[in-house]
Amino acid sequence: MADDQAAEAENSEEEGGKKKSKLKLIIIAVVALLILGGGGAAGYFFFLADPPAEEVAEEAEPVEPARGPAIYVKVRSLEGRPMFVVPLRSKEKMRAGRGHYMQAYVEAKTRDPEVEAALKLHMPVVVSRLNKMFSSQEFEVLQTKEGRSALRQNAVDEVREVMMEKIGRPGVETVLFTNFVMQ
Repeated sequence: MADDQAAEAENSEEEGGKKKSKLKLIIIAVVALLILGGGGAAGYFFFLADPPAEEVAEEAEPVEPARGPAIYVKVRSLEGRPMFVVPLRSKEKMRAGRGHYMQAYVEAKTRDPEVEAALKLHMPVVVSRLNKMFSSQEFEVLQTKEGRSALRQNAVDEVREVMMEKIGRPGVETVLFTNFVMQ
């Protein structure tokens, strides 16, 4: 019996020693992970994070003045019609007397409130020029992506030309077709 008790005491000391060594190993692993994680985070913020805004402002030279928010002006007729509906020229023979038509909702984008006011004031001229330009288009050309892109660029040029005549500067960044249908 004494031998059994002595053996049990040795086993419990070995188990206690194993438990203590496992506990030490776990603690060391957790501390190592914390150190590595903290070092990684510090490295990220030191090397990869964006510099504060004051530093960026000092380093960068202003290229152009600050731009305001975008202002979108719906191009509408005096009656308030929000769209253009125009007949299109076509090379194919008209079937049963029916031609092709285009419907487009148009908006002009600017960032200058003065240009917005000028667009609204001179809207009849803008609508007239765009109507004339839209109705001179060919159906087959507008069926292609390139044709629609060219139409949009021509619309930008027309609106800018009106603004140059009326206020002395183009003022319009782009013209957007918010809806475009052909039949």
